[in-house]
Amino acid sequence: MPFDLPPVTRNLLIANVVVFLLQQVMGDVIVQYFALWPLGSGYFGVWQIVTSAFLHGGYAHILFNMFALYMFGGAIERTLGAREFTIYYFVCAIVASLLQLAVLWFFPPTEYGPTLGASGAIFGLLLAFGMMYPHEKVMLMFLPIPMPAWLFVTGYAVVELTMGVTGIEPGVAHFAHLGGMLGGIVLIQYWRGRLPLKPKRILRR
Repeated sequence: MPFDLPPVTRNLLIANVVVFLLQQVMGDVIVQYFALWPLGSGYFGVWQIVTSAFLHGGYAHILFNMFALYMFGGAIERTLGAREFTIYYFVCAIVASLLQLAVLWFFPPTEYGPTLGASGAIFGLLLAFGMMYPHEKVMLMFLPIPMPAWLFVTGYAVVELTMGVTGIEPGVAHFAHLGGMLGGIVLIQYWRGRLPLKPKRILRR
C-alpha cells in the first residue's frame, strides 16, 4: 500500500506527480526552464541538473518511473535510512545529468532537445537493489520470467549501453540511465569502504 512507503520515497512520488500535473497546466514553459538542455543550446541552466529529474515526457514515462520508485525505493530507503537514501537518489540524478551533458557535448545531436525524467535516479535504485539484494527474484513487465536481481540489473545495463552506443532507440537518454547507475555504484562502494576515501559508517548490506 502507498501509505506503507517510507517518507522520502513517498514524498518523491508526490513531488513527481505534482510537477507532472504542473506540466499539464504550464505546458512548454516549465520544460523550457527546468528540463535539462545541452550546453551551448542557449537554454541551459545549472539548476536543470536537478530539476529535470522531476519532469516527464508523458503518461507512460511517469507511470513507468513511479512504478519503479514504488517497487524499489522503499526497500532501498529502509536499508540505507532516510538521509542516506535522499543523498543516494540525488547523487544518481545529478551524475545522470552530468553524463548526459558530457555525451551531448562531445557528440552533439543534429537537433537540440531537452532531457527530462527521473530515469537516471530510478536506474540508480535498480542498481542499488541488484547490489544489496542480488538473489531477490524480479522480472520485466513484458517478460514475466523471474530472474535474480543481479542478473536483471546487469542485463538492463548491457541493453542500455548497447542502445546508447548504436543509437538503436533514439530519443531515449540511455547515457543518463547509465549515469544514474554509475553514480550509484560509486556511492555504494564508498559506503562499503571499498574506495580509498572511507566513510564514517560502513554499509554492511
